[in-house]
This record gives sequence, C-alpha cells and structure tokens, in this order.
Amino acid sequence: MEQLHLQLPNVYIFRLVSELGSFQAAATQLNIPRSSVSKKVAQLEDYLQQRLLQRSTRNLKLTEDGLRLLKATSGLEGLLSGTRDILIENQAEPVGRVTLSTSSLIGQQYLTPHIKMIRAQYPKVTLHISYSDDVEDLLDEGIDIAIRTGKLPDSSLVARSIGWKDSGCFASPDYLACHGEPKTPDALREHDCLVFKNNKSKMNHWQFESKDGGITSIAVEESIVANSGRALIDMAVHGLGIVHVDRQTVEAELQSGYLVPILEHFPSPARLPIQLVCLGKHTRSKAVDAVWNYLSEALPAQLS
Repeated sequence: MEQLHLQLPNVYIFRLVSELGSFQAAATQLNIPRSSVSKKVAQLEDYLQQRLLQRSTRNLKLTEDGLRLLKATSGLEGLLSGTRDILIENQAEPVGRVTLSTSSLIGQQYLTPHIKMIRAQYPKVTLHISYSDDVEDLLDEGIDIAIRTGKLPDSSLVARSIGWKDSGCFASPDYLACHGEPKTPDALREHDCLVFKNNKSKMNHWQFESKDGGITSIAVEESIVANSGRALIDMAVHGLGIVHVDRQTVEAELQSGYLVPILEHFPSPARLPIQLVCLGKHTRSKAVDAVWNYLSEALPAQLS
C-alpha cells in the first residue's frame, strides 16, 4: 500500500471516535468540525476498502474489520504520547548525552575547569569526554563536539575559532645545566628531543622561522616518543629532554620555573587555529546545542 504514513492521522481519529462513541465527541476533543472527523474516517475506509463503522442516527458500532483495526493499532496512543512527552521534555530543558573529544593538554587545562558549571546549568545532560591525543572522527566515533587544532579537512563540520596555538621549545633548568642550551635549531640534532606521535602522524620534524623570514625544518633526535602531550611535558620537567609544544599548555611550568623557553629567536613559522567543531545544526540535539553554546562563549576567553 502506498503512502501508508499519510493515514496515521486518520487512524488516530478513528480510534478516538471508537473510544468516545461519536463523531461529535471526537470533534469536540480535537476542536475541529464534526464533518472533518467524518471525512477522515471515510478516507481511512476508502484507503483500506473496508467498512469500519456502522453509522445510524442514534449510535455508532464497530464492524468486525473496525474491531480488528482497533486492536491492531492499540499501541498508537502510547507511541504518540511517548513522542509528545519526549518533545515537551526536550523543549523544557536540555536532556541526554553529549560526547566531547579533546586532546589531553587542551582538555585538562581548558575544558575540565568548565565541567562543573556545565553540569550545574544542565543537570540532565550526561557528559562523555574523550581526552585523547589521537585524531578521532566525529561521525565514526559518535562525537558531538570536539576541540581541534589546525585546518579542518571536512567542510561538513561547523567550526568556531576559540584561539590560536603558538608552539615553542622548552626544557628544564636541570637538563640545560647538564647538556647545555641549543642556540640554533640545527643544534637540536645533538640533544634529547621528546617527540609526539598519534594515530595519524609523528611530529619529529620541528619547524622554525629564521631571522630573515626563511623556514627551517629540523629532523630532531628522538630520545623518547609518546602519544600523550601531557606525558611529554612531565618528562621535560623531569629533565629527560626538550619538548616542542604550545606555549599556553606550559604556562604553569614556566611560571613555576620547572621549564624555560629556548630558541626564542627562532619561533614557529605559523600560528594554528584552535577550533570548536561539531556536526551541522540539523543533526544536533538540544543538549548538544546547549554545551556548544556554552563552550563557544567560555573557551575563547582562555585561549585567545
């Protein structure tokens, strides 16, 4: 049968007429003319090619086919009522799960401090957070919102710039006292370098801008390779080598003196955007929208 879904309103009206016992009672409850109720039931009968109701001037009686249809559609009210309740609940306040993805460094330093406020504002929202330095695909992994660094290859994603990444080289005073301080990028080849690697790439070529504006790419000596930016910073603090990371992620270590900047006359050649990304608006729940809007306002103040 074609266009069966178009008969759902007619089935609902048929059931209401059957339960209330008259066309007029159903029309009154639905706040529509009696003639409209009669027409909808007639359309359903024409579609099914079955008489569902025996009509008389005094009463209304279900036919055998009408009784079978009434029984077969007994779950319709529950389905519609449940759908209505979900819609009403979603309109009232954000409800449901929101899955977030972020790198360990940015997540722990910038996202985590906002979790308490998000939970306070949206108590019926459950947060699932992946603090991973691997690159996770939003669609494949079921991620609602992610914090990403660099250009986005997928144009179907909605992105909002929240800051910039400025990379630099850092080491502990103990390491420099023991190994000396490199004065040029080339000198890194003679030092222990802590290299980041995730599921997409290994960042063992560090780029620098020279005084004349040229760009130098150095294949550094890998003393330790790890898939956690946070772990590499901790290793640098313990004097295990030189780390190349975003300056904002080591501000606490710089202020405390656990790390110091090196090669400051050779900055990274380009700032990379830090972006809040998610799928298109038509695919987002109210809960995702609420968390998205909150982070869109809160994070730029920290990362800019």
